[in-house]
Amino acid sequence: MTPTGTTVSERPMTAAPTSAGVDGPGPDDVQPTKNETLDRFLTGTVTVVPFLALFIVAWQVWGSWLHWSDLAVFFITYIPIGLGVTVGFHRLFTHRSFKAKPWVRGTFAMLGSAAIEGPIISWVADHRKHHAFSDKPGDPHSPHDHDGVLRGLFHAHVGWLFIHTERANRERYAPDLMKDPTIAWVDRTFVLWVVAGLAFPFALGWLIGGSIHTALTGLLWGGAVRMLVLHHVTYSINSLCHFFGRKRFDVDDESRNLAWLAPFSFGESWHHNHHAFPTSAHHGMRWYEFDISSLVIRGLRRAGLAWDVVEISPERQARKLAGTTSGATAPTPTATPAGESAV
Repeated sequence: MTPTGTTVSERPMTAAPTSAGVDGPGPDDVQPTKNETLDRFLTGTVTVVPFLALFIVAWQVWGSWLHWSDLAVFFITYIPIGLGVTVGFHRLFTHRSFKAKPWVRGTFAMLGSAAIEGPIISWVADHRKHHAFSDKPGDPHSPHDHDGVLRGLFHAHVGWLFIHTERANRERYAPDLMKDPTIAWVDRTFVLWVVAGLAFPFALGWLIGGSIHTALTGLLWGGAVRMLVLHHVTYSINSLCHFFGRKRFDVDDESRNLAWLAPFSFGESWHHNHHAFPTSAHHGMRWYEFDISSLVIRGLRRAGLAWDVVEISPERQARKLAGTTSGATAPTPTATPAGESAV
């Protein structure tokens, strides 16, 4: 969960910390948690319950009670809520890769909240902190330096969610969103969007089948199964995409492109590209790098709902290729303001 697109030496959108240098985080980088026990319980519930739902799914499939309507509810909920995370939480709010009309921003904020990956401001703050300290001390979910590969991958995937010593300080990393009245309201009413994200598939199942049975299976597939798949696709960006895959740009972290994950993550798994150019609205930078989120942003721009879309020119990409003279000696490009396009 995971976010302004800066390098380690360049802190995101806020003033330089007074208690820490660029070599590591300081006390002002960490968000205190009011009730750590309650937070761990709720996180554990959201993590475990979808897995338990797999037993119901297995029983449903075994008994030939799986219907096309269940899969329809799954995709009808997975796609918009997933895009709420990838286009909304990540590219729009975290990295400001484009600008959008207020109602578009509000819609993406609500859809992303329905994914139950945390309130929007906390999600954004954690991800911006990840970019500020990527794969170095202070990164909330790096899979490296954890006394073993499996231990590191587990930490980056789900383990970090239960640790409170690396949570990003919201005022430090997301002051822009805290000052935005619409986003601050969506953040405060997070539970409302969680409930709405579960009530919708229940109602959709009822409308399709007209019975409590179809309503419950709609909740199963559009609620629990959708949560399971979307959560672990998101978590895989944190874990797998910092360990497995290919890289071609000159970056100072272990981010990787993982092609097979791209369709499920709506293009987020072109993660190495993203770390090379964090503010880019397009993570797929070659014709064969399928990026659904990029297509959505292009569609919003064509419809006049988005503008100032940040794009990276082929020349700038070429300058950052690893192994090239220009890529090895040129300074790392800074985060491009959202009002700029390719340079």
